[in-house]
Amino acid sequence: MILCRACAAWSDRAAKCSVCGEADRLAAHDEIGVLTIAHIDCDTFYAAIEKRDDPSLEGKPVIIGGGKRGVVSTACYVARAYGVRSAMPMFKALKLCPDAIVLHGGMAKYVEEGRIIRTMMQELTPLVEPLSIDEAFLDLSGTERLHGASPAQSLARLQARIEDERGLTVSVGLSFNKFLAKTASDLDKPRGFSVIGRAEALDFLSPRSVSTLPGVGPAGAAALEKHGYRRIGDLRAAGEAALMRALGDWGRRLYRLSIADDTRRVDPEGERKSISSETTFFEDIRDLDTLENILWPLCEKVSARARAADIAARTLTLKLRCSSFRTITRRMQFPDATLLAHRVFEAARGLLAPEVDGGKAFRLIGVGLSDFAPAEQADKGDLLDQRTPKIAAAETAVAKARARFGVDAVVTGRALKGKDEPRG
Repeated sequence: MILCRACAAWSDRAAKCSVCGEADRLAAHDEIGVLTIAHIDCDTFYAAIEKRDDPSLEGKPVIIGGGKRGVVSTACYVARAYGVRSAMPMFKALKLCPDAIVLHGGMAKYVEEGRIIRTMMQELTPLVEPLSIDEAFLDLSGTERLHGASPAQSLARLQARIEDERGLTVSVGLSFNKFLAKTASDLDKPRGFSVIGRAEALDFLSPRSVSTLPGVGPAGAAALEKHGYRRIGDLRAAGEAALMRALGDWGRRLYRLSIADDTRRVDPEGERKSISSETTFFEDIRDLDTLENILWPLCEKVSARARAADIAARTLTLKLRCSSFRTITRRMQFPDATLLAHRVFEAARGLLAPEVDGGKAFRLIGVGLSDFAPAEQADKGDLLDQRTPKIAAAETAVAKARARFGVDAVVTGRALKGKDEPRG
């Protein structure tokens, strides 16, 4: 079957759409008319928003991220052509692309844009599970009668609508489970529409590196290679029992993925269970000050997402991954629910310091919020704590100013530590 992504009509021609004549936006696949699980990912979301809002940036390499001691949050496709990637140390990114324009970004603006696009998704199906500000899973099962179109046609219309109304592009992955839908959305960026069907799933996965499996980064791939597993097909050939003997429960999970078995449902409440943000470093870091500089924007991100969702957290989780690939998690409960970046950061820093004092080197740091309460119950303080309400008022004012005038309208003291280089 051939779907024209320009007009969302089925075409009987492979060279150009038989309805509108479009030649460049055709998606052909035997199962495209019956698959229902999708993953939508906005293309270089933060950088794309900045370029949309400032036409003078068009065609120029743009990097969104912290200062020289920070990391890259997003790089536009022009910057990526120089080798710049997300989570890369900023000093390395600027060596690769010295003419890049570095912007510190506006999280409030990004959150609001993500909310608008998510609402568009929810008009297609109530089964939308956000993974972050700019990506989500959708289950369009049973929506054919509602929209008078197959899930693939509805997705093509949504893709075109986002581009027309928001000036942003998204890539779509369509399959029969979440793992393959997310894999598909990465195949043809930007503005892609890729399909992985049941008939081809095993052959498609077999030659791919184990590093493409969710949760398997460079260190994980290296560990698997020591066991002789370089390709996904190697995992399948080894069998579930052998993988469990060598790798425990992780081995079971890897085997199930190797046979394209992912039974997770699209859960609209998934985001409400936790809000998290993490980054992986290109080189291990053991210096506390450097880790704190990276931790602060992560705390700002989860705080902004909590504020956007009108919720506050009672529990904080700090996640660290050692150079040995061992993952450390530390949790604590706040005395009262919070959505303040300063309180999240202070608590996370308190959990981080003892781990760094032990001399360990880390390759990943992340922070998460959970155990939610309504936002109006948060950060009230009491007679003994009059500081928290003042911080809450200040952060609310900062969020409003940044949403209206951009992130650089107000810069916090810690953010200033990373603003010691020109913006381009």
